[in-house]
Amino acid sequence: MKDYHINIFYSAEDEEYIADIPDLDPCSASGETPEEALREVLIAKALWLEVAKEEGLVIPEPRYRPAIYQVYA
Repeated sequence: MKDYHINIFYSAEDEEYIADIPDLDPCSASGETPEEALREVLIAKALWLEVAKEEGLVIPEPRYRPAIYQVYA
């Protein structure tokens, strides 16, 4: 099985790093470092999937792919 894409970015407004999983809306977490935000969003993902299974909700297949840009010199 493919895994879900995770975005990690710094939020100046929140003054911490945010991690989110676009395919599992709303599934996000935050932390003082990118590593902490990643750890927390992996916990959130596990809980999101657990609740979805318990409630009989459809669990989406991983589909999100970030835009990839090439820089030419």
